Amino acid sequence: MKQRFAIFDFDGTLVDSMTYWRQEERDFLLNRGVSDPETVDKVLERIKPLNIEEASRIMVDWFRFPDKPEEVGAGFVAHMAARYRESIPAKDGVRAYIDALRRDGVRMAVASGTGLELMEVCLRRLGLRDCFEFLLSCLELGVGKDRPDIYLEAARRFGASPGEIAVYEDSAVAMRTAKEAGFYGVGVYDPPSAGHWDELQALADVSVKDWGEALKALT
Repeated sequence: MKQRFAIFDFDGTLVDSMTYWRQEERDFLLNRGVSDPETVDKVLERIKPLNIEEASRIMVDWFRFPDKPEEVGAGFVAHMAARYRESIPAKDGVRAYIDALRRDGVRMAVASGTGLELMEVCLRRLGLRDCFEFLLSCLELGVGKDRPDIYLEAARRFGASPGEIAVYEDSAVAMRTAKEAGFYGVGVYDPPSAGHWDELQALADVSVKDWGEALKALT
């Protein structure tokens, strides 16, 4: 890879967590009477690149639920926290890929809608935290990945221009944001977002459907 810097998304890219998040969000909607699969899928895809505060607000506003968005978000985080601490696995083959980038001198960071504490505890449990110079969360910046702030902040910390940085994302919305900001895009396949894989591939410069195959392409 010619880019000497890399920004990795967390959920669905480094770790296999999106199935858990989608189930939490589906359960929330189903428990409030939203049962149409097409409507549920539309909402979940809309909120995917957002931080949990923004996602909760959209769900509440979209359906005019009586819930307070901050309470909804806190509930999601509370349910997911134990999974991050105890059971969410790394994506198959991602460790070997990251190790190969490290050997090649690529400097790496993580940028996610998930909070810093949960990223820290999960990455340390998986033995991956030391691979990354820093972690960034949309929660700390106050905006989701429908805006480029998190990528531009990472570029600032690296001291690099967007064109020198590869952004790894499994969300088409986030990929579009990164590409429009001038970053090199690597689309990563994640089964919960399979319906948007063609769109993601079209937006990205290159795509990764399997980390093992991606590693072979590096060597």
